[in-house]
Order: sequence, then structure tokens, then C-alpha cells
Amino acid sequence: MRSIRRHFRPLIAPYQRTISTSSSSTKTLFKTPNPEKTFFKSKNSEDTLVKRLCRENKHEEAIINLCQRSRLTEAIQVLDHIERPNPLVYSNLLQLCLQQKALECTKRVHLHINTSDCLLGVSSFNRIIDIYCKCGSLVDARKVFDEMREKDLCSWNIMVSGYAKAGLIKDARKLFDEMPERDNFSWTAIISGYVRHGYPNDGLLLCRTMLKDYNVKCNKFTVCSALAASAATQSLAIGKEIHGHIVRTGIDSDAIVWSALSDMYGKCGSLDEARHVFDKTSDKDVVTWTAMIDRYFKHARTEEGFVLFSELLKTGNKPNEFTFAGILNVCAVYNLECLGRQVHGYMARIGFNQSSFAASALIHMYCRCGNLEIADRVFKWIPKPDLASWTSLINGYAQNGQPEESLKLFESLLESGTKPDHITFVGVLSACTHSGLVDKGLEYFNSIKEKHGLAYTVDHYACVVDLLSRSGRFSEAEDIIKKMPMKPDKFLWASLLAGCKTHGNLDLAKRAAEALFKIEPENAATYVTLSNIYAAAGKWADVAKVRNLMDVNKVVKKPGRSWTEIKRKVYTFLMGDTSNPRLSEIHELLEELQKKIREEGYVPKTDNVLHDVEDEQKEQNLSYHSEKLAIAFAILVTPPETSIKVFKNLRTCVDCHTFIKYVSKLVSRKIIVRDSSRFHCFEDGSCSCKDYW
Repeated sequence: MRSIRRHFRPLIAPYQRTISTSSSSTKTLFKTPNPEKTFFKSKNSEDTLVKRLCRENKHEEAIINLCQRSRLTEAIQVLDHIERPNPLVYSNLLQLCLQQKALECTKRVHLHINTSDCLLGVSSFNRIIDIYCKCGSLVDARKVFDEMREKDLCSWNIMVSGYAKAGLIKDARKLFDEMPERDNFSWTAIISGYVRHGYPNDGLLLCRTMLKDYNVKCNKFTVCSALAASAATQSLAIGKEIHGHIVRTGIDSDAIVWSALSDMYGKCGSLDEARHVFDKTSDKDVVTWTAMIDRYFKHARTEEGFVLFSELLKTGNKPNEFTFAGILNVCAVYNLECLGRQVHGYMARIGFNQSSFAASALIHMYCRCGNLEIADRVFKWIPKPDLASWTSLINGYAQNGQPEESLKLFESLLESGTKPDHITFVGVLSACTHSGLVDKGLEYFNSIKEKHGLAYTVDHYACVVDLLSRSGRFSEAEDIIKKMPMKPDKFLWASLLAGCKTHGNLDLAKRAAEALFKIEPENAATYVTLSNIYAAAGKWADVAKVRNLMDVNKVVKKPGRSWTEIKRKVYTFLMGDTSNPRLSEIHELLEELQKKIREEGYVPKTDNVLHDVEDEQKEQNLSYHSEKLAIAFAILVTPPETSIKVFKNLRTCVDCHTFIKYVSKLVSRKIIVRDSSRFHCFEDGSCSCKDYW
């Protein structure tokens, strides 16, 4: 017995503390309340069995019974009354420690092992290392590893993997280089560690070393890690090299590998190759389908994404919440409410989790398409709305010209006990901004940190600067910018520039524009806004300078584009485009409308026309803006009193805004226009934004 103790002394020492080798002192160390008392209050028949086993000194059977019922703490209490249990007892306890990731319990079992006379094999100590690694106690794991007299490949792999998963890449690589032998698990652990923690290039380099210098035949996990590294670095050539290796070694039939290959090609921008791999994949599951559909959407190939979604439905596979969320988000971006409704109907037919984020995506889609009635209905249908659902609707009301409803909903969110996040406050501040509630907005801004304990983000600062500059309180806006702990971004400067345009602040506008030129010199919107400000002030020489700067920087103004959906068909309009077969009728109707609303008091707003020309020419330039063309077309082709919905890629100009107000009253139509900033609901001569946008 003493020779056995000497043999395991290196393992015992770190945990021994002041333990004597005598059995009496061991009993003293592990002295705990009588295990029978643990179950004294319980009348459970199984607990009665444990009490009986303890009375009969059948502690090992009692421990195994407790382990089978996942009663780890009580099992260890019984263990403390055994000096030398059967190795099977330790095996059961360690297995349960692993399942529960119970670090302290593992330490107690480990200590008991070291002070007992039980001789355990390498596999038992490998399991202890594994538990320590998975519980995040790498120091304890390394102690056991270093003190093991005999190590097998599994010992090395567990330790390397533990370091790699924890992000201790240098330690993992050092140990990896010291390994006497390696297998596929070894290579996979270190390569995936590099990829997972932001060193994909190192992972790729190691992968090439593995393939060329060691001639390792990879398994699916190794190649998936290598493909992830290729995707992260967008190294298409290396990805194709790995693809060739996969084909040559015959592991290309694995669905996991095909999915990783398709992902690599997609992230490297080779979408057709990704689709080729996708088509060759057998037994595609819904995750594989969803990933390929999302790749099309991310590369703006939306039509192909929708076609593939349609093919998925034909296969009989049920889309999951990720599939639905992806489709609905695209419908939101492109204002495809008709398609979104069809997806909603399908979701209702097959049944889906009302509390999933697909429900939140549904609310977001209806809000972005301007249908708040259904968005609100979906929200109320959710049994327990999550924060994403609350935030989607709060933002929806803010963008659709109903700031009072937005703020009311926010107060309901607080009453529900749901804690808002920084995105929620962006919606709240936007609601205040678009309704001119400056003091209320400042109150909410101050509450972000003081009341809710959240850190300010650059988005919050952009919102409050927008709030102040829209109301002409530029000194306060500048003061906030100076005190910001982070650097102002393009959205903040753009908000300030827009406020300067509203109030004609030339000096501050120039400073804001210069800041934007440094951040994104290619953005035409900055040049156009600054030109508008100079044009409104009659400073045509400055307008010419800005236009010249655009030419020097080769910046091209994005053309205004508007579109409307009539009977599931989308019609697009651009100023100067002659492709619409009813263009002459549209022009005639616009001239007639112009004539009638002039009699009602409409005066064209020509201040922002970027040319020093006669007023008559300026009015002519304004007459055929894309949203006016789209509205006129919709009036022509839809029945009287039908609501009209038009979308525009740029912000609506002041003249068009005034024009549409008059037209809505003249033709007795509800006209909804969503520009790049928000929704405008025109009805009976007024707009939901109250001319504050």
C-alpha cells in the first residue's frame, strides 16, 4: 500500500493540504453529517432505499443510486464515508460532474481519489482534465496533466482543445507543437481555435502545413474548420484547394462538409459555386436551405432567394423561424407587403411559435410597409412579447407619424417589467424628434443612464443632436458633441447638417459637411444637402464650388426613384424616364392637378433647385419628381377613394410634400409616402408628420 501511495504522491501533493496517511485522519478530513440524515425528512421510497443502504454500509450502491438520479451533492456526502471505493463509483461520480459541469464537486471527488488507495487508469484522469477544462478551470486541468506520469493522445488532445476553446491560443499552440503524436482531433482543435478567436490566417497556414507536410487525411471536422478559416479570410483559392482535397479523399458525401463548402463559396462571393455545391448536397435539411436562401439575400439577389424559398416549400420541408425571419426582413427592406402577407398566411397555416423572433420580424415587416393596424394586431396576438417585438412596434409608430402612440407603448413596456435596451431608446428618441418634443426627448435621453443604467451609444447621441438641431437649438447640440466620449459618426453629422438646412445655418452646415467629407467623401447626399442650403440662400457661386468638388471626387448624385405596387405588380418611376406607356396621361394629370391646387393656394417651393435659372424653369424641374409621377399613375389606374402607397429611395423634398398635401384633399385620397427617413400619411390636406420631418 505504501508503494502505491509513493507512486501517486505527485498527484496527491497539490490537493493533500495537511492530510495524514492514517485511516483515522482520513476519516477526520472527510467527516460530514451522517448521510442518513440527508434523507431524514424525505418519504420518497428511493431515498428510503438509500438510507437503508447507508445503515448496512453499502455506501457504493447508495452512491450509484444517487448518481442515477442526478443527486450529485448527496452522492459526494456519502462518498466521504468510504476510504477506498470501487473505481466504478468514481466513474459514475465523474460522469455526473461532467454532465452538470460541477467544478467544486469535481474537486472534492478528485481530492478523494488522491487520498484513497484506489489505482485508476489514464482515462479517469483524462476525464478529470476534461471536466476542469469545460468548467473553465484550466489551471487545475494543467496541474493534473503535468503530474500524470503516463499520458496518452487523448490527454494531449483534451488539454490542447481546452486552451483553444478558451482563447489561449499561444498556450494551445505551444502544447500542440510538443505533442509526440497527433490525430485529426489534434489538428481540428488547434485550427478551429485559430478561426474561432480571430486568427483565421494562422489557421489556414496550419491547415496547408497539415495537408502538404504531414499528408494527413482529414476528417469532416478538420476540413470544416479549414473551410471556416477560408471563409473568414475570403481566401477563395485556398478554399478551392481544400475542396479538391475533399473530393480526392472521398469525404465529399458528408452533408456537413457540403454545407461548410457552400458557406465558404458564399462568403467568398462565389455564389454560383455555392449554389452548385448546394444542389449536389443530398438529404438537405431546413438549415441548409435557409443558409442558401440567406446567401442570395445578402448578395442582393432577392428574386433568386424567393424562388429558392418557393422550392423549399415544394419539398415538404417546413421552414423554421430563421427561414421566416430572413424572408420577412427582406420583405421589410423592399416594402413587399403583399409577399409578406403570403408568408404570414403560410406561417399561420402550419403553426409557429408565437414567441419566436419570427413573430418580431412579422411586426417589423408590417411596420416598415406602413401597415400599423396589422402590426399592432400581431403584437397583441403574441402571448408574452419579447423586447424585440416591443421595440419593433415602438419604432414602427415613431416612423409612421404616430409619436404619441410610440411613447405610450414605451410606457406600457416599462409597466410590463421588460427592461429596454439601447435600440429601444433609439425608437423613443426618434418619436420625440419627429414630433418636436424636445424637452421630453431630453428627459428620455437623460434617463438612459440615470434611470435605466445603460451606457450611451453613438446612436443615442445622433438622435439627441437630431432632436436639438431640428428645433434650431444648435448651441446645445454642439455642446453635446463636444462632451461625447466617442467620436461622432456619419449619422450624427448628417442629422446636424439636416437641421442646418431647415434653419439656414450656413456656418455650422459647412463644418458638418466637412466632417462628412472626411468620413465618406463618396456619399452624394452630403454634397446635395450642402448645395441645397447654398441654393436656398442664393449663394450660387458656392453651389458651383460644391458641384465642382463632386466632379473632382467623381461623385454621382443618386437619382430619385419612387415605386408603387398595383395588383401585385411594382411600377418604378424616375424623373426623365419615358418607359411607362401611360407617361403622356401622367403628365397631363400632373398639369391638371398643378392648375387646380394653385387655385387653392399652392405655391411651388423652388428654393432648393440646384440651378441658377428662371423661376419658370425651376417649377418645371419640380413638376416631374419621381413621387409625383408615381402618385399620378396610381390615381389613374386605381378606383376613386382607394388609398395610395408610394415608396421613395431619397428624402421627400419640401415642394413634393406640400404638393401631396394639396392633392390628397383635392382627390379625396389617403396617400402614404415612405421616404428614406419615415412614413408620411397625407389625408384631407394635412400630413401625419405635422410638417416636422
